[in-house]
Amino acid sequence: MITVTGATGNIGRTLVELLAAQGEEVVAVSRQARPAQPGAAGVRWAQGDVGDAASLRPALDGARALFLLLGGELNTRGESPDALLEAVADAGGVERIVLVSSQISATRPDAPSHARLRAFEAAVRTSGLETTILRPGGFASNAFAWAETVRTKRTVFAPFGDVALPVVDPADIAAVAAAVLREDGHAGRAYELTGPEPISPREQAAVLAEALGEELVFVELSREQAHGHLAQFMPAEVATGTFGILGAPLPTEVAVSADVETVLRRPAAPFRAWVERNLPAFR
Repeated sequence: MITVTGATGNIGRTLVELLAAQGEEVVAVSRQARPAQPGAAGVRWAQGDVGDAASLRPALDGARALFLLLGGELNTRGESPDALLEAVADAGGVERIVLVSSQISATRPDAPSHARLRAFEAAVRTSGLETTILRPGGFASNAFAWAETVRTKRTVFAPFGDVALPVVDPADIAAVAAAVLREDGHAGRAYELTGPEPISPREQAAVLAEALGEELVFVELSREQAHGHLAQFMPAEVATGTFGILGAPLPTEVAVSADVETVLRRPAAPFRAWVERNLPAFR
């Protein structure tokens, strides 16, 4: 059995579907009660919170592997990682943990915004269990922040319009996680997950316009507007760290990683593939 936290998010929802399709028994954990839509065969929903280790104990009973994803404010505050790992140890059967961290943990190891993720990385590495760290760069799904203004104004508002980064499709993160959870040979590894090529916000808007078959106006936000924009959908501390990458990425943050292809034996999906799957959100 595999326990998946963050099971209703951009990564977790796809991961649950992939594991179930591969015949795995899955416990899907989310803060809210089970989603209204019917679930896949072999999936049991459990209500729990990574920030409350006690609430996860029932979902860990019988699990051999754990997918661990911190969400929202849990990226910056909450219980010690030790509380969660104590619950994992008490469950008795968990042999493998796959943790979603961030590229920043490696490229900017002193960034205060991601100190908690680094603490979780250190804790799982010293847990005595098989551990794999996934460090994605920027998500293609951050473009969902444009959905309302695209629908209502046919306009994209974004900062740093011509700064290109190799954004990764969350579905690729989920696919890598599914492989690592099920396969041997990944223990002790840290995979940096990116898309196949750098693409700027202005170029992303052009891809979206082409898919919609309509012209979109691109409006570049100022630095001040940009920080406020990011803080709308992520904790302020994380927004500050992310702001640094968006505006002045390091060479290592612009570089394309081969890790998605290494694990999946296929190239990472381009931004266009994410747009085509999610186009209804922008119509």
